[in-house]
Amino acid sequence: MGFDKQAVTTKYRLHEGDTGSAQVQVALLTERINSLTDHFRTHAKDHHGRRGLLKMVGTRRRLLNYLKGNDLATYRKLIDELGLRH
Repeated sequence: MGFDKQAVTTKYRLHEGDTGSAQVQVALLTERINSLTDHFRTHAKDHHGRRGLLKMVGTRRRLLNYLKGNDLATYRKLIDELGLRH
């Protein structure tokens, strides 16, 4: 992968040992999506990989919807930090 998973987890975790909260999952998915977007610039015909990308985007969207419904302040802070447009 093209990013440091541990650094992303450390930045967005809620407490020590937190690896599965919605914020961490969204941040990790965003990093993977960004790295795959670069991959598709050079490999435009990788349709199987594109399907995986679209699944990740859908999963991130569902997690963001969950976060938006349960903790709006955290949701807004997270999309500002990650640079997502919503």
